[in-house]
Amino acid sequence: MFNRSARAERRQEDQMKLYWCPHTRSFSILWLMEEAGLPYERVLVDIHAGEQRKETYLSINPMGKVPALVDGETVVAEQGAICAYVADRYPESGLAPRIDEPSRGRYLEWLFFAGSCIEPAFMEKVSGWEVKPTMSGWGNYDRVVAALERALAQGPWVLGERFSAADIMIGSGVHFGLAFGMLDKKPVFTAYEERLVARPAFQRAHEIDEAGAVERVKAS
Repeated sequence: MFNRSARAERRQEDQMKLYWCPHTRSFSILWLMEEAGLPYERVLVDIHAGEQRKETYLSINPMGKVPALVDGETVVAEQGAICAYVADRYPESGLAPRIDEPSRGRYLEWLFFAGSCIEPAFMEKVSGWEVKPTMSGWGNYDRVVAALERALAQGPWVLGERFSAADIMIGSGVHFGLAFGMLDKKPVFTAYEERLVARPAFQRAHEIDEAGAVERVKAS
């Protein structure tokens, strides 16, 4: 059975560092780390003050974006890659199917669906792009939304009964899409979001994110 305190004690001297900024895509990795129950240090990168463009941070993530994760000598950027790394590096977290499990394929598909399909589809919608589905990697907005509906209708999670890191990525996209009007508030999406926000790890991540936003403003 998962023992958060025991795991924290085992790795207390070897904490990962999460480079983050409140109210950004960093939230998904805050949530990931809270779900995994691993000790980690948060390192604020104030993107509002331009800290992401400093050489010290560009050496960690040349794209100058948050989040990024450092685990010993390993450096990982991009949300999907960080989720994949943590879930596989620390299998005791239970956030990923084993490589020999049949559900592994769908897990990987949905893990990277957010970055490769959901985000560009949202940009298509808010920017009024006209795209040809046969030429764009995400098809188009309507195809992405239809795929999400089919996947989430089977519920409660994208892998059925099993919550995984793929739900962190897909869930962050759905949560963001509903909050900013890029997804219609259909029952399939709102019910999924309700299940997500009821998770204690989601709530802890939200509290950390909000507290961090207040501290960032005070320090600026």
